Amino acid sequence: MAKRVGVDKWLFGVILLLVLFGLVMVFSTSAVMAKATVGSPYAYVSKQAGYALAGLIALFALMKVDYRRFNNPKVVFPSVAITMLLLLGVFAVRDSHHTHRWFRFGGFFTLQPSEFAKPVLILFLAYFLQTRIHQMDDWKGTILRAATPPVMFIGLILAEPDLGTALVCIGVTMLILYLAGMQIKWLVMAALAASPLLYYMLFRVPWRRARMLAFVNPENDPRGSGFHILQSLIAVGTGGFHGKGLMEGVQKLFYLPEPHTDFIFATICEELGWIGALAVIGLFCVLGYRGLRAAILSTDPFARFLAFGITSAILIQAFFNISVVLALVPTKGITLPLISSGGTSLFITLAGLGVLLNITREID
Repeated sequence: MAKRVGVDKWLFGVILLLVLFGLVMVFSTSAVMAKATVGSPYAYVSKQAGYALAGLIALFALMKVDYRRFNNPKVVFPSVAITMLLLLGVFAVRDSHHTHRWFRFGGFFTLQPSEFAKPVLILFLAYFLQTRIHQMDDWKGTILRAATPPVMFIGLILAEPDLGTALVCIGVTMLILYLAGMQIKWLVMAALAASPLLYYMLFRVPWRRARMLAFVNPENDPRGSGFHILQSLIAVGTGGFHGKGLMEGVQKLFYLPEPHTDFIFATICEELGWIGALAVIGLFCVLGYRGLRAAILSTDPFARFLAFGITSAILIQAFFNISVVLALVPTKGITLPLISSGGTSLFITLAGLGVLLNITREID
């Protein structure tokens, strides 16, 4: 195929729109809370803007770096090792809200190692599977070796605990293995093998069991385990078709938990209505279409797996976040990519999209 002169402009435009819209919504959802708790309405949005700027610089830089430079064991295996060390190291620092998810550097900068796990496992799988497309029946030499680093990452992320990010990693891993040609029977066997652990984590861990029960009937405990779901649905429902208007939402005023992170989509529904919500979903659909198009049209297996992994990770995470807000799945802590407040997530996502944009240079 002829080499494209520039990157995919549709994809590039959608990325910028989502980032800018995210900054607007982070300010809208956090201004009152930040003023009351920190003393400045710009506390959260200024921090998010800093990460957005750093992420866009990374995007522009990686957009110009040939993706083939990452197809190198000197890049892949050190990345896996460093990520493993970060995932282990986070357990050595003081926990926050009974979780070990962040390294904190002062009061401004935080680092979430689990966010690095997603692009690194995509990179590893793309590198490892590119030459083994015709060996996917070899469970010991191919499937087991391919699954080992992702399983180790996922195990450490579950131990933090961070079930939401772990589910994203599981979904991406299984989709890339399936794209590489792994038979459905191996996926079914893996699911059956993991089902006892999943059952234990969902129904034997008290606070997760409470969330599962609240998902079935949140009215049973409206001030406890059902609080998140009910407040989210109130925000979604009161927005109606047109919404109350930007900055005019009520649920974010100390009713809706985490309005600028996990439940930012609920405020979008309340302030911008279903028009705004569908517009956001539409932007993610365009991003997904252009990303998957790049994967399908790539003749290089490494590029195909890389593009597919980066795109599917964003889509899976967006699906989970929106589904939680709409009470379609039980509540779990997971951000809306490119929109929710969360510095590491935003930076890593934009960096990954920079690689994806570079891949689009190679297709017609």
